[in-house]
Amino acid sequence: MLTFLGFAMIATFLVLIMMKKMSPIAALVLIPALFCVFAGKGAHLGDYVIEGVGKLAPTAAMLMFAIVYFGLMIDVGLFDPIVRGILRFCKADPMRVVVGTAVLAAIVSLDGDGSTTFMITVSAMYPLYKRLGLSLVVMTGVAATANGVMNTLPWGGPTARAATALKLDAADIFVPMIPALAVGLLFVFALAYVLGLRERRRVGVLALPGQKAPEDVEDVEGVQEDLVGAATGGTAQTASAGPVVSGPSTGPAPAETSASISPSTSTSTSDTGSGPDPEDGFQGLDPDRPTLRPRLYWFNAGLTVALLTAMIMEWLPIPVLFLLGAALALTVNFPHMPDQKARIAAHADNVLNVAGMVFAAAVFTGVLTGTGMVKDMADWLVGAIPEGMGPHMALVTGLLSLPLTYFMSNDGFYFGVLPVLAEAGAAHGVSPLEIARASLVGQALHMSSPLVPAVYVLVGMAKVEFGDHTRFTVKWAALTSLVVLAAGMIFGII
Repeated sequence: MLTFLGFAMIATFLVLIMMKKMSPIAALVLIPALFCVFAGKGAHLGDYVIEGVGKLAPTAAMLMFAIVYFGLMIDVGLFDPIVRGILRFCKADPMRVVVGTAVLAAIVSLDGDGSTTFMITVSAMYPLYKRLGLSLVVMTGVAATANGVMNTLPWGGPTARAATALKLDAADIFVPMIPALAVGLLFVFALAYVLGLRERRRVGVLALPGQKAPEDVEDVEGVQEDLVGAATGGTAQTASAGPVVSGPSTGPAPAETSASISPSTSTSTSDTGSGPDPEDGFQGLDPDRPTLRPRLYWFNAGLTVALLTAMIMEWLPIPVLFLLGAALALTVNFPHMPDQKARIAAHADNVLNVAGMVFAAAVFTGVLTGTGMVKDMADWLVGAIPEGMGPHMALVTGLLSLPLTYFMSNDGFYFGVLPVLAEAGAAHGVSPLEIARASLVGQALHMSSPLVPAVYVLVGMAKVEFGDHTRFTVKWAALTSLVVLAAGMIFGII
């Protein structure tokens, strides 16, 4: 009964948010509450929610202060050189922009934290996507999938959990997996290339009036200024292989805030893309904004490096590090009280959205765990494995890691399900190390799970509906996970 209710609750939640019948926050709260009553445990709902909130409170605190910290770093101009560097590579070419998104997300993912990866990636790439009229779900999908592959780093979480659960050494799990993970990352770059080509065909290549197409121009400073500047006076046009075709405006916005696009360009926010949205009020990273602190650039860079180093070395809990970092950055960069209040207010919207989503997710996870649904679901899946598959438990573990890490938290999977799978494998002579390595392949899909708080940072900052992100990303992330699994088997790792 609980198994059926668990799967039904998850399916109801996903259907409603993908069909946009409910907001994620409302769905995360109301659907589990309703199914808790169906399970006959409505009297314990309060206990389940409080327990879930208690477990996710440190995550919510970390995200709140991380958003403030990186928001301040964006305000003061720490990431402006990164944006300019990416622009020199991209040259306003949609294909290069999408590939650049994957590369940037993979590099920043070395810090081991998905939230910081998404904040930095979106902050750098969002202006390009909006100005070029590229699909924002392509950005969120590519960033989440690249981060999912990199999330397997020993300090990223899953590898450490697998090592702890099975009493193994994290290096013995991760190091042999490097070739398979490298293949997975290369697949993400190839996917970004293909998606970028599709975006190029859809919107063309941006060129400013009087310029050649950016790929034919060595000096792209004009393009950089148009993309990075806040509402600079030039009007953008798309250039394809043939003549530039001006399409109808996507709305009654002034020309300087909207790019003219070809007639084939859609203004839909579906999987295929979204054109420039005049009502979005988009403004790029203004190179002359009053919040810039060029004299404090190296202080801010040093503070950020120190913060990320402390995270990796685990000198202090991550929420404490971001709390201290945000307070210090705010005090040094904006010593006057009115300025501090203005900066906090500027980022309050993102903080409220993400923190609210995390606490709403606490209701969902609290009910799943507290009622016993997640345990019964895991037991049913493990019990459904045919006896003849025993010698292939590593392959089974890899396949099961896709749905289980999507529908469960990493803690639930690695500490609740993985030991059972390892025990079943050991009975057929399968090494726990193989089981542990196979359990990592689902992480590319896991990073877009509705139970991962970081994904709400990603979709919130990118202004993408969670349902749109899910619809677009799940198929590509699942395919990436299967590529990693196949590579692991080919190389004899799994």
